[in-house]
Amino acid sequence: MSDLIDELQWRGLVKQHTDLEALRAALNEGSVTFYCGFDPTAASLHHGHLVQLIMMRHLQLAGHHPIALVGGATGLIGDPRMTAERQLQDKETVSEWVEKLKIQIGKFLDFDGANPARMVNNRDWTEPLSAIDLLRDLGKHFRMGTMLAKDAVARRLKSEEGISYTEFSYQILQANDFLQLYRKYGATLETGGNDQWGNLVGGMDLIRKVEGADVHVMTTPLITKSDGTKFGKSEGGAIWLDPEMLSPYAFYQFWLNVEDADVIHFLKVFTFMSREEIEDLERQTAENPGARAAQKALAEAVTALVHGAEETSRVKAASAALFGSGDLREVNGDTLVAATADLPHAPVKIGETTILDLLVTSGLEKGVGAAKRTIASGGAYINNEKVADEGRVVTQDDVLPGKVVLFRRGKRLLGVGRTN
Repeated sequence: MSDLIDELQWRGLVKQHTDLEALRAALNEGSVTFYCGFDPTAASLHHGHLVQLIMMRHLQLAGHHPIALVGGATGLIGDPRMTAERQLQDKETVSEWVEKLKIQIGKFLDFDGANPARMVNNRDWTEPLSAIDLLRDLGKHFRMGTMLAKDAVARRLKSEEGISYTEFSYQILQANDFLQLYRKYGATLETGGNDQWGNLVGGMDLIRKVEGADVHVMTTPLITKSDGTKFGKSEGGAIWLDPEMLSPYAFYQFWLNVEDADVIHFLKVFTFMSREEIEDLERQTAENPGARAAQKALAEAVTALVHGAEETSRVKAASAALFGSGDLREVNGDTLVAATADLPHAPVKIGETTILDLLVTSGLEKGVGAAKRTIASGGAYINNEKVADEGRVVTQDDVLPGKVVLFRRGKRLLGVGRTN
């Protein structure tokens, strides 16, 4: 295997770091215990967290010991955002989210073997802290000038809303996490997104002041598209890992629709494909971009990583079936409902609704005349079967799993009829 740092840099997974050569030496010389924190600010992790989980997996595969920290304490406080104060969640909600995140994280790391992962909750050591302990044992090691200079803090101080003492104190709690994990498990590396750089350095400085030891921090870049815009389903939208918050079909389709300019970069960041495999896909994209070989490989790899091979097979089958390359009746009902959730739709009354009604009501055609011309020219379909009769009604036999009926105008314009 190539040098781990070189590999991570080639994949675009390294942004900022402390002494890189010292870190390289430590990772090459033996097994390093490292950690990454995940705050339960929602019921699911998203694409940004996925980058961290992939980084952790790379490190574990190279023989290092991961600690996944779920912030049951820091999640009650909230890391300062650049824009406005976070809405605090009640303790019961945060506790529920902690358990959900633990399950999601557990799918990416190996908790057995020679270098098993460990899961911890910072509420275990933060909750027993008294106010006096916090101020005497931790607060005395932090300087106001440094705390005020943090990007998020400085920006919020200039805003009309300002920043609460609650969020201002977050950096002390995260720094203490690194100290506690250093003391208890010998953690000497913290990883995180680049927006966490100041917090990571705060933990490193605290360990140096309290323990006289040198440790490392390393961040991943914040992922953006090639045009500089935010990475997500919509501007600023999250690609949730929880199938209840974003269906596996929608998740798969997101990756399948990545632009050519971004796909090779995303293959490096979000998959474990080899250099040779990615370089071959890069060549195929350059020679025949219409085949979208790289996008298909990306969508399959990331969906399998997050949702498993079986679910990936289901969504691929659904994707093919929607456009006539498979049997719609073989598609799982939940998958079919999710796959058609955002399509133009029309209500269906069995034995009454016609193909003409479906095309017009859904908006696939602008009017009755246009719909009739489409049907007459052979461009209308129900469940991928061509319909030549404008009076053709939807029957019970047309109803697919999930109680839907699929109809299509031409090769690509899809609509869904709902029977309830």
